This record gives sequence, C-alpha cells and structure tokens, in this order.
Amino acid sequence: MTVKLVAIDVDKTLVDDEKQLHEKVIETIKAASQRGVKVVICSGRPLPGLKQILTDLNLANQKDQYVVCFGGSVVQSTAGEVIMSQGLAYEDYLDLELIARKLDLPFHAVSMDRIYTANRDIGYYSMYESNLVNMPLSYRTPAELKEIPLIKAMFVEEPAKLDQAFAAGRALFAAKEDRVTFVKSQPFFLEANTKGVDKAQALTKLCVHLGLDLSQDVMAIGDGGNDLPMIKAAKIGVAMANALPEVRAASDFVTADNNRDGVAVAIEKFILA
Repeated sequence: MTVKLVAIDVDKTLVDDEKQLHEKVIETIKAASQRGVKVVICSGRPLPGLKQILTDLNLANQKDQYVVCFGGSVVQSTAGEVIMSQGLAYEDYLDLELIARKLDLPFHAVSMDRIYTANRDIGYYSMYESNLVNMPLSYRTPAELKEIPLIKAMFVEEPAKLDQAFAAGRALFAAKEDRVTFVKSQPFFLEANTKGVDKAQALTKLCVHLGLDLSQDVMAIGDGGNDLPMIKAAKIGVAMANALPEVRAASDFVTADNNRDGVAVAIEKFILA
C-alpha cells in the first residue's frame, strides 16, 4: 500500500503533552520525506505557530512543502505562498461575538497574522493561544475589525464552563450552523470556521494541486474532532491512542499515544516497513 502524502495533526498528535517533538518522531518523518512522501502538517495553528516544528523536520521555508493551517481554512507552502484561503465573513464574526457576550464567554478572532479580542479583560486562553502560535494579541472593538480579513473565531474558556455555556446556548449556536462550523479542537477551545471548512476539504484541494487523490494516496493521523473528517476521507486513517472515542472508532488503525511516539509507529508501519 503506497502512501504518497501523510497529513499529521500537531497538538496531542505530533507533539507530546509538553508540546515537545520527540527525536524518534523527527527521524521517522525525515525518513519518510527522503522516500519522496509529502509530509503535511495539518493544524488549527497558523503558519507562525508551526515554524519551529517545520524547522525541526527540515520542512520550513520551502516552496514545494505545504501546511494546512487554521483547521483547514488556509493551505499554503511552508515558504508562505497561499494555495487556498477561506475566511470568516464579518457578519458571521459579529453574530459570534454577540453569542459570546450573551453567554459570557471569552472570545477572539484570528487573522493571518494577529489575534484580536474585544474583551477588555483579556482571557487567559486568548493569551495562551497567542503564546502557543507565536502571534501578537490585540484589543479591538468589533467595529474596528470590519476591514480586517478574519480567518476564524474561537470561544475560549475553562472546559467545564465552556461545555456548560455551549449547552445553555445550544439554540444560539444552532442558528448559525447554516453558515458556520463549530468544532472542539481542545477542551478549552471551541473554534468557529466558515461552513464547509475542515482539514479534509483543505487536503482535497491540496491533493488536486499536487495531482494526488485523498482517498487513494494519503494517510491522515490525528486525535481530535477537527481531525475526524480527514481521518474518514484518507486512504488510511490513523487515530492516536489518546484520541477521542469517535476518532478511534472511525480510524483504520489506532497507534500509540502522543507521549509514546504514535506518529512514528504509524509511519514505520505504513511507509517505512
């Protein structure tokens, strides 16, 4: 079974719980690259938040290597050339910001190069996200964001509070589901993207660009709800042992967890064997 492209999620998949990239994972990914397999990092993070990982994997700043960013909203080369971008409409951002205020949830929106929040008391998880993805964080009123192209928005709160607010405001979220897709990328992150945006559709467009077929040539590895579409669509769908139950159930293979080099185990089994 020939794999021509491997798509790999980052948090809870490629890196361990301390956000560290293990040497065994680095070695197996480099070995796959040397065999001509495209290694595509697929993350909710923007490109600046992937720079160090790409550098460690010898994939940074290259015109013929690619990443899927913002949960599938952007596909670009690791040198920065945008192949595809599908952002969030300003009107949808306004509706989402209103939902956040009604439910008293910290909230921010993300452009290609900056995170914006209208919360004067900036939330802990907005600051966490800013540090994690290496992007500046700025306070702006909703009116000030009208002319700024936004990629996605995020409700960010302690997991229990986020879950309670989502349940209490279910009707508010449901009213937007014809235009916006909601996905829990982390226990404390509820992400909102334009309807139809996910990692599978982004990989489909990248495969067309590369002359590949997602259902025939690709192995996808992940753990979370935002990885489920690409795991279902790929020729080989691999779930981490630490993945959500529904992700494990939909996969073709369950590998070791992210603290035990699960990505390396999958690559060795399906590419390097």
